Amino acid sequence: MVDTTSKRQQEIIASAGKLLMEKGIKGLTTKNLAQEMAFSESALYRHFKNKEDIIVLLLNYLGSNIKERLDVIFEKEGTSEEKLKKLFSSQFQFFSNNPHFVVAILSEGLFDESEKINQSIMKIIDYKIQLITKIIEVGKENNEFTNTIETQELVHLIMGSFRMMMLKWKFSKFEIDLINQGNKIMNTTLKLMSK
Repeated sequence: MVDTTSKRQQEIIASAGKLLMEKGIKGLTTKNLAQEMAFSESALYRHFKNKEDIIVLLLNYLGSNIKERLDVIFEKEGTSEEKLKKLFSSQFQFFSNNPHFVVAILSEGLFDESEKINQSIMKIIDYKIQLITKIIEVGKENNEFTNTIETQELVHLIMGSFRMMMLKWKFSKFEIDLINQGNKIMNTTLKLMSK
C-alpha cells in the first residue's frame, strides 16, 4: 500500500473515529475534533476541507489497510477454511488494536451522510464480499464446504457473524476479548459450512 496519509492526518482520523464511536455522527464536528486534538479548528482545515473529507479518508485508509492484509492471506497457500480463519483472525487483531475504526463496520449513521461516504463504505463491503466469495467458491470446488447452500447465502452467514461479533464487542465497551471470542464464533460458523 502506498500510503499518502500524513502522520497528522492519521492522528486526525483516529480522533475522528474515537468521536464517532463515543458521540455518533452528530458528535463529529470540527469544533469537537479540534478540541479532541487540542488545536484550533483552523488547523484542521489545513488538512481537510470538511467533516466529509475526514470520514472519507478514514474509510479509504481502512479500506486500503484491509485490502493489503487480506490480499496477502488470499494469495498464500492453504485450504479455503484456513484462509477464512486467518482472514478473520487478522480482522479481529486489527480492530482490537484500532477500535476507532469499528465505526466503518457498524456504519448505519454514516450511510445517511453523503454519497461520497456511501461510496467509500460500499467499496470496503464489495471488496470483502468478492474476496470471501472467491474463497468459498474454491472451497466448494475442493469439497471443503457444502454445495447445498448457495455461495451468496454463505457469504451473508459469515459477514453477519462477523458483524454481530463486532456489535457485541462495541456494546461491551470493548471489554470482551475480541480476538478469542471472535475467532471462536467464526470457527463455529465455518463448521456449519463444512461438508
